[in-house]
Amino acid sequence: MLKLFEKMFGTRHEREAKKIQPLVDEVNQHFSELASLSDEELRGKTDEFRAYIQERMKDYDRYEGIEREDPEREKKARKNEVKELDLILEDLLPEAFAVVKEACRRMKENGYTFDLMGTETTWDMIPYDVQLIGAIMLHRGRIAEMATGEGKTLVAVMPLYLNALAGRGAHLVTVNDYLAQRDSQWMGQVYEYLGLTVGCILSQMSPDDRREMYNCDITYGTNNEFGFDYLRDNMAVEPDTVVQRGHQYAIIDEVDSVLIDEARTPLIIAGPVPRS
Repeated sequence: MLKLFEKMFGTRHEREAKKIQPLVDEVNQHFSELASLSDEELRGKTDEFRAYIQERMKDYDRYEGIEREDPEREKKARKNEVKELDLILEDLLPEAFAVVKEACRRMKENGYTFDLMGTETTWDMIPYDVQLIGAIMLHRGRIAEMATGEGKTLVAVMPLYLNALAGRGAHLVTVNDYLAQRDSQWMGQVYEYLGLTVGCILSQMSPDDRREMYNCDITYGTNNEFGFDYLRDNMAVEPDTVVQRGHQYAIIDEVDSVLIDEARTPLIIAGPVPRS
């Protein structure tokens, strides 16, 4: 019966992909129109997107419909603000993803080279449609399951770029320092090409260095580093010692490992206690 149903209506994956295909087509339409722009004009799209977001949010009343006496007023207002921002970013998605794809195309066609963990590397990737589908899913907070070699690292670039435009930070959570450093240097080439800053949180970093990395538009790091920084920030006595600046948007790499396997061992931190 299940086989017959799938034959008639397609698998769940096929049905979801079909729903998203019009958006993928829209991204590719914008992509075809960007070829005529100069490099400066393409980079200028980042400032254009940021200005659009600020203009839309400028007159937005986050407290609309919430009573002043409501004890959860600030919490509800925050949710309202996030919903409004999500709507704005959804509107920007096709053109923003197209800008990232065009940047990748130019870097590849120009033979763009850079240093990656001590090795000279040439950029050779342009997102395929299947990667656009994965990027859309990640932006919408869903899980994108992809096999090794299908370009998961590149898929994350598009939603990270889009969400970083809001100026509230975007995080990529991975499983070890090597991947965090490699991916921040590798994918950081695209972000920097488009005018964004990228940082990486590594173990043994000083609080000042960590604060600088968190203040970048996009920050890579491991689940443990992000987690312990969060715990330390909540134990801070002075505001100046806090390193993180909020938690607007994050992509979790190897989500099964981070949220299932690694989560079996809780992060525990405690301050010094007096002698008995």
